[in-house]
Amino acid sequence: MTALSLGPVALPVMPVLLAVALLLGAWVADRQSARAGHAAAGSALVQAVGWGLLAARLVHVGGHWVAYQAEPLAMLDLRDGGWHTGAGVGAALAWVAWRAWRQPAWRRALAGGAAAGGLLWAGGMAGLAAFTPRELPSLAFTDLATGRPVALQGLASGRPMVINLWASWCGPCRREMPVLAAAQARQPEVTFVFVNQGEDAATVRRYLQAQGLALEHVLLDPGSQLGPALGSRGLPTTVILDRQGRRVDTHLGPLSGAALAARLQGVAP
Repeated sequence: MTALSLGPVALPVMPVLLAVALLLGAWVADRQSARAGHAAAGSALVQAVGWGLLAARLVHVGGHWVAYQAEPLAMLDLRDGGWHTGAGVGAALAWVAWRAWRQPAWRRALAGGAAAGGLLWAGGMAGLAAFTPRELPSLAFTDLATGRPVALQGLASGRPMVINLWASWCGPCRREMPVLAAAQARQPEVTFVFVNQGEDAATVRRYLQAQGLALEHVLLDPGSQLGPALGSRGLPTTVILDRQGRRVDTHLGPLSGAALAARLQGVAP
């Protein structure tokens, strides 16, 4: 599962999980420090997560500098989900250790809060990984160009694949589509597939013609089956698979050109 549905709103699971883990850790730290008669220690954990996120973002951008150099403002767009987990965890732990060294009275509270929040976050991430299918579902969709049924597995042909779930009524999808169209034209070694959710062929054709988008591999999913099968009910959702057909990344929300290029560096260097 990559998204939580709250009525018409879909939220990515990982930021929600991080927020819940932070709340738990800060609460445990505050409770333990209060019992010991000391000032609340939970704020130090909030600061640690802030420094961790900053480090994770900076290291990610630095590691994909070529992609972001072409689109500098994308560095500030945190919606693209570009983070270096190891750097973030390391920076957060370093901050906690420094605060514990500076304020010995907080050591037990910080250790307890960090352990509680960390275990929740790690357990949640492990659960998401365990329940997220790595292979593509055995579903067939209608090819917009030919009207024939097409299986996703048959389109890869040993190449990396980017699958985009979209709809013409979805504003973020409309903003993202030119980025994906340009990437498809620029990277023929990657198979880009655009699976429309819930619309008929005439609606999709009108939208593509009006926008001047000449896309290959546009598929129709009138029953919107693919989103639930991939664990995401929000749009746009982009799934990236490696040459072996294994899912290596899933993102809910629009991607910038830099963010897409950064993600593809690992599977299509």
